[in-house]
Amino acid sequence: MSASLQTVSGSVQRVGVVGGGQMGAGIAEVCARAGLDTVVCEADAAAARGARERVAASLERAVRRGRLDRVRAEDALARLVFTGSLDDLADRQLVVEAAVENADVKTGIFAALDKIVEDPEAVLATNTSAIPVMRLGMATQRADRVLGLHFFNPVPVMPLVEIVTSLHTSAETVRTAEDFATATLGKTAIRSQDRSGFVVNALLIPYLLAAIRMAESGFATAADVDAGMELGCAHPMGPLKLADLIGLDTVAAIAESLYGEFKEPLYAPPPLLQRMVEAGLLGRKTGRGFHTYDRG
Repeated sequence: MSASLQTVSGSVQRVGVVGGGQMGAGIAEVCARAGLDTVVCEADAAAARGARERVAASLERAVRRGRLDRVRAEDALARLVFTGSLDDLADRQLVVEAAVENADVKTGIFAALDKIVEDPEAVLATNTSAIPVMRLGMATQRADRVLGLHFFNPVPVMPLVEIVTSLHTSAETVRTAEDFATATLGKTAIRSQDRSGFVVNALLIPYLLAAIRMAESGFATAADVDAGMELGCAHPMGPLKLADLIGLDTVAAIAESLYGEFKEPLYAPPPLLQRMVEAGLLGRKTGRGFHTYDRG
């Protein structure tokens, strides 16, 4: 291994993030706030500008709410570079893929990163919620350096990261990723085997789908389903509000992945969820899902 990189020793300093949407922007923000040189790659220059605006807005919210001082926010933004070219990730020590939850798209990204990222011992991680890590690792010639780093939304606030290992992931790669998540980013890490949904979504998605079926059948309104779980079970957010926050397209994609792997009926996306996705009613990000939102 190159003396300048020393990835295994926990000295990851140069991070790449592929995808600057809600999750990718959040991952990039926490990396920059941790003092890391961070490059965010989007599909093109226009999307890269949108990603920068997304991170800048999140940092500004943190300042307004007293969670971050102005100088640290400005320093974090200064550590970020936004690009429309994967080639700009060539010198990265760790890359987190946070693209759309589509197996073909993610596989293509990993195949490209395998050719672009120069250090053979760099860690290539995916933020997928449900797609098998093995499938992505096998798109590369370095499956031992591929694993899942699954963050939760909103990334700057949520303290958990799931570390997901495939049958090929090396112990050295796991140590590097765990040190990155805990010592560098200050997150709590839990480990999961490479099964669709991992720990959290394998438990969460059937619950969300049950709530959707309840509303779909007319058994209870969306407002009453959410109020029941918030006030009756002390959940901070009802299941349909949570589905809207996650994004109904993402919920449907995870459900399809879970059902495809396990063939359990409770994992199958309900027809109402599928129709809402087809209609573009995706929750908070579009202004309407099971509830309506002010997009401003």
